[in-house]
Amino acid sequence: MQNSDAVWDIVEKKSAEFFALSDRIWDIPETNYLEYRSAEEHAEMLERQGFRVERGVAGLPTAVMGEAGEDGPVIAILGEFDALPGLSQEAGVAEERPLIDGGNGHGCGHNMLGAGSMLAAAAVKDFLAENGLKGRVRYYGCPAEEGGSSKGFMVRAGVFDDVDIAISWHPAAFAGVNNPISLACNEINFHFSGRASHASATPHLGRSALDAVELMNVGVNYMREHMPSTARIHYAVTDTGGAAPNVVQARATVRYLVRARTLPELLSLVARVKKVAEGAALMTETKVRSEIISGDANLVGNTPLEECMFSQLDRLGPPVFDDADREMARKFQQTFSAEDIAASYGRFALKPKKGQALCEEIFPLNAGDGTLVGSTDVGTVSWVVPTVQMRGATYAIGTPGHSWQLVAQGKLPVAHKGTEHAAKVMASTAAELIRNPALIAAAKEDHRARLEGTPFVNPIPDDVQPPLPEKVNG
Repeated sequence: MQNSDAVWDIVEKKSAEFFALSDRIWDIPETNYLEYRSAEEHAEMLERQGFRVERGVAGLPTAVMGEAGEDGPVIAILGEFDALPGLSQEAGVAEERPLIDGGNGHGCGHNMLGAGSMLAAAAVKDFLAENGLKGRVRYYGCPAEEGGSSKGFMVRAGVFDDVDIAISWHPAAFAGVNNPISLACNEINFHFSGRASHASATPHLGRSALDAVELMNVGVNYMREHMPSTARIHYAVTDTGGAAPNVVQARATVRYLVRARTLPELLSLVARVKKVAEGAALMTETKVRSEIISGDANLVGNTPLEECMFSQLDRLGPPVFDDADREMARKFQQTFSAEDIAASYGRFALKPKKGQALCEEIFPLNAGDGTLVGSTDVGTVSWVVPTVQMRGATYAIGTPGHSWQLVAQGKLPVAHKGTEHAAKVMASTAAELIRNPALIAAAKEDHRARLEGTPFVNPIPDDVQPPLPEKVNG
């Protein structure tokens, strides 16, 4: 790894305090829209770094934004800090050992994501000031990426309307520019209501909402044969209507997560799923009401930005790890299946390397065929602002996403080194954009051309409110 850029030197000087921030967020894992302590940690760090800070962005209590600089282009660097339920785990041990049974854990590395993005933003802030450059850098601390779609609500509120370029990253097993392929999605509750009755004495008087849920699930399963191969549909029954089998259930709810490669495909698929729900209600003489909870658009790529970010990666080189890092990664690999490791390579269409525990190379542009992808609310931002992301190598190759193994590695030296590496790439990408207005113009033209003829439709309708839970004390 070479250090030939002034902004990289700034990142290095600041990195220790941001590693500490990442570790503090790891210590207080909070889930969707309950990230009050995490959000305040981010806001206080922004203030210490000299940013102008706004709390409660877009009406979301746990969204924060810090801005620095004057005039010139606006570069947004996006961060997250939400955790996942049920993944509590002791740090640094290669065996499943929950700290709190059923507790939360950072199983997607968002403790690193937020800290690394803010580190990049802080470095750009100082770089602009030291070099007398016009431009504004903003750090957006975005809550509830894990199913809460906060960025979609932030887009709807207009907080990105004056942003020229958005930059982000995500912890991963490999380092490189993110292939801009993700699935658009909607999370939808289907509430069925029927009529209760005695299941034995008067079964003919009952109209089972639970039967309707079961028939809907059967109908959607038959529909899978007749939808695009890249689409995904998942469901969970969240309310069975009660535990008494001798009562015909008068209510039941099933939650569906519908995913498709593009926004138009998603809208079409959601309409078909709703028809299946209506058919189930018709067959059971029940009523159904659908309720959209959240939604993400698919990622929109941007060739000028991806090439710019890749050039920064190429200049910097891959992350540098030592023998102790490799040995610890091998211990974790012993807890993975062969399929886990193969899938880790397969996501980026890379050839497996025997004995490789950590990524010490840069994967090429456009790596992967998009078959192993999920959804992200960064996708919604990418429809309204030219956007680029990278993947940062922060854990052992083969680590399953949303796993105790990922949580356990979240405070290791590998996590810190990968976070600093990603922050350097994001910071120098932002610096290059500010120094080169023609590059920003090219990115905007690429963005315009990609969306020509495909108007943006936010997958979160205007009447849907953020699913804000009640604040938890303590």
